[in-house]
Amino acid sequence: MFQIFVIIFDLFMALLMFFMGRYFCNSKGRASNLLTGYNMRPENERKQFDEDAMCRIYGKRMMGMAVPFVCGAAIDFFKPGVGCTAAWVVWIVLFVMLCIKRTSMEKK
Repeated sequence: MFQIFVIIFDLFMALLMFFMGRYFCNSKGRASNLLTGYNMRPENERKQFDEDAMCRIYGKRMMGMAVPFVCGAAIDFFKPGVGCTAAWVVWIVLFVMLCIKRTSMEKK
């Protein structure tokens, strides 16, 4: 029972990350309103950024963040729980890297 739950959870997280990334890629810059703090900036400051390109970059990274969960689901077939834990560790590293990339992109 635990094995099935963990595999379904991994696959759900992979789908969630993939579709959220796809939404960012296809949003034509509208998804920038979902970025924390970005929508609070003054309008003249927001005009300095190419929101479409920024959303495409973030979206591709988010779609890449689905890969650890797919791999985790495959590992969970053999060792339940290990794949899910490993997927979350890798996801956290990728999330920190995304935050660093975002900070460097928005400082330009």
